[in-house]
Amino acid sequence: MAIIQCISPVDGSVFVERETASAEQIRQTLGAAVEAQKKWKNIPVTERQALCSKAVDAFVARKAEIAEELTWQMGRPISQAPGEIAGFEERARHMIEIADSALADLKPEEKDGFTRFIRREPLGVVFVVAPWNFPYLTSVNAIMPALLAGNAVVLKHSAQTPLCAERLQQAFSEAGLPEAVFQYLHLSHADTEAVIQSKEINFVAFTGSVPGGEMVERAAVGRFIGVGLELGGKDPAYVREDANLQHAIETVTDGAMFNTGQSCCGIERVYVDKAVYQEFVDGVASLVRGYNLGRPDDADTNLGPLVKSSAADFVRGQIDEAIAAGAKALVDAESFSADQAGTPYLAPQVLIDVDHSMRVMTEETFGPVIGIMPVSGDEEAIKLMNDSEFGLTAAVFTQDENAAIEIGNQIETGTWFMNRCDYLDPALAWTGVKKSGRGCTLSSVGFEQMTRPKSYHLKLV
Repeated sequence: MAIIQCISPVDGSVFVERETASAEQIRQTLGAAVEAQKKWKNIPVTERQALCSKAVDAFVARKAEIAEELTWQMGRPISQAPGEIAGFEERARHMIEIADSALADLKPEEKDGFTRFIRREPLGVVFVVAPWNFPYLTSVNAIMPALLAGNAVVLKHSAQTPLCAERLQQAFSEAGLPEAVFQYLHLSHADTEAVIQSKEINFVAFTGSVPGGEMVERAAVGRFIGVGLELGGKDPAYVREDANLQHAIETVTDGAMFNTGQSCCGIERVYVDKAVYQEFVDGVASLVRGYNLGRPDDADTNLGPLVKSSAADFVRGQIDEAIAAGAKALVDAESFSADQAGTPYLAPQVLIDVDHSMRVMTEETFGPVIGIMPVSGDEEAIKLMNDSEFGLTAAVFTQDENAAIEIGNQIETGTWFMNRCDYLDPALAWTGVKKSGRGCTLSSVGFEQMTRPKSYHLKLV
């Protein structure tokens, strides 16, 4: 066993530490999950829905404590932390509500002398590997449909957010979920790979980096199990000449800066019609200059630290390289007193005179930076939006819905937004293309990933 430590980005202190699971604890956990799932899958969907609903109630009842823990574990401003609990509840309750219809038998047209239907069978044990940046929102996407479909779940959370796994376990236990149907493990990277390779695991739902996704695929090779991967993003926005400009300025800025830019579906690059380019740039720069960077436990802070000093240094490197290559920075970092080299506290930045030769416009930043380029119209915007190895979400700002759909048909992305960004609607499929991953969570389609079809072909004689 080893010790994992959550070093709080708030002040660099050790906020929590835990021992990783031993080989015997892992063996017992996986074995218990297999046995528990055999009974859980036979419980009616309506009963599963009721138990999961009680778990959500228990979780939300502790939202104040959970929000504060979240701030100290990963640095989100305390004024914004409760929003994650609200988002968790929204997604969980939607998946609970639609479970009975989404999991219902599929029946083809009637055929004399036969009874035919397709049943959605649970896979078995689902291993959920969740990240630190939205620890509850990312994990609930897989946990809730997996349980509702009749699977057992084993959760491995990031070493940065170990209390999140424990809070979820607490909620499910208080709800009366049968023992071992939901469990968590604190694991090393090597043990995470070993769990993926274990015969007890029937599906892996991973959210994280591209290298992390590559590890999951390598570990699962030859096991013939499903793997869901929600990986990185370099999500673009396109502001057309006919956009409601003030709405676009406010929405794009928030989509880029929320959670200090540490969102895989946050806006990282923006293409603006030349006719409104300067007004848009001025508006975004003005908003960003007004952000309050500081300790996230201060209620007046709306921009907290990045998760680690090394993450802030990475973003500083992208900014410095872009400026050296000709980009212009519109925000004076010195006006943010909390910005200090060697710490997770980083001033936000707006860059113009950028292009796709710069890392800041092509490589995932995961920080509070917006790169903005002028474009001549739809054709150029489409080309630049697609010029990326990622494809998680993309957004257009326009008042022409038909144009939005036509442009969206040409964009390589998992979700296409009009006049909004950085939001997951639980009624819609959450998915990505290219290096943003594969598979699907949320919506009725999300249940398909957590089940397998089993055909019943009954001849009446």
